[in-house]
Amino acid sequence: MSRFDFAQGKVGNSWFLSAMSALTFQKNLMEQVVPMDQSFEDYAGIFHFRFWRFGKWVDVVIDDYLPTINKQFLSVYSKCGNEFWAPLLEKAYAKVCGSYADMRGGSSSDAFKDFTGGVYHCHNFAMDNAPSHEELWLTLNRATKCKSLICCVSWPEADKLANTGLLVGRYYSVTGITEVKLNDSKVRLVRVMNPCGTRGWSGKWSDKSDMWDKVEPEVRKMCFDRDDGEFWMEFEDFCSHFLKVTICSETPNFLDGDFKCQWKCMIYDGSWVAGISAGGKWNDPTFATNPQYRIQVSVIDKEEPGDKNVLVSLLQKPLQEHRRQMKIEDVLILIFKVPPGTPQGRLGSDFFKPNSFVEAPTHYRDFIEVIELYSLEPGEYVIVPFTCKPNITADFVLTVYTKADAKIRPCQ
Repeated sequence: MSRFDFAQGKVGNSWFLSAMSALTFQKNLMEQVVPMDQSFEDYAGIFHFRFWRFGKWVDVVIDDYLPTINKQFLSVYSKCGNEFWAPLLEKAYAKVCGSYADMRGGSSSDAFKDFTGGVYHCHNFAMDNAPSHEELWLTLNRATKCKSLICCVSWPEADKLANTGLLVGRYYSVTGITEVKLNDSKVRLVRVMNPCGTRGWSGKWSDKSDMWDKVEPEVRKMCFDRDDGEFWMEFEDFCSHFLKVTICSETPNFLDGDFKCQWKCMIYDGSWVAGISAGGKWNDPTFATNPQYRIQVSVIDKEEPGDKNVLVSLLQKPLQEHRRQMKIEDVLILIFKVPPGTPQGRLGSDFFKPNSFVEAPTHYRDFIEVIELYSLEPGEYVIVPFTCKPNITADFVLTVYTKADAKIRPCQ
């Protein structure tokens, strides 16, 4: 299975196909999503795929019909004509979303989550806290070493992409990074792929760029003028022409480059219930009625000041079956230090009023998942997920990653 096997059809889902392209680089993840124990031998006319759905892996079963118009595939199609894993995988995910129409417009982070059940991080160049180019290059290096899935989306404004060959507001997959020697300096390059299978970059280091004539013959072999949608571009140009980069891995290792660390993962299902456990934000008088999870952190890396040793993910669950049709609430996470000697069980308003939270939360709106990374000294803490408006009924999945063994328990 290869990123060159397929091309996009008439469904506007480049976000999904770019994620699928990135998935082909990770054989273990691909075999987790596309079980290998099925073929056209002893064939029953059905196929099954596996996606991580709100805390657990589930089988999605489909029949073998694929939609066509005028004898041409409506959706993703096989370039060679006889490989069907890509259109069948797309059909299975369309079933998860609700329909092919529900796949129009989305985010590669949704597909990444369902492919891996892991952790993703978005770098948005339009945000005030956008990473520096140096920081992003370091992160991309870490991500590739961790065998992460990486996608990017181009700017939605046409004037930013004029005469570049890039498509407006289109998701692409990042398929490689490297440094090449040019004269006496090094140039950072990023390899990008358009899931359409055509239309690439026309600037420096593109397939037809004369920059390739200025490097050593061994480096020149990296350039393939194949018109297959994949191309190289200089890292600085990449940062200028793409709005957002999304990176996903099974563990948070790519965030700080601590590749030897074995993260411990704990997953809990939870709910906010209006009038019972949906207390609203921290300055509401009913805040203490929100769900609470007490965690014991045992160690932090003293050799690395500010070491991020706890990651908390808050993922909203749909009340209906399909994620794309769900109402997304405005939610946040707060963590409070629990002093030694504090009684076990739930903490009341008398605890939260005098105590401040550990770190100010990032404010999210219209995000299905909130992810926060913390540097916590050894001790006990309480995690409080909440809706910014009180009396909201909704379900969630709380996932906590810790670098060392930690004890966590819901407070009844």
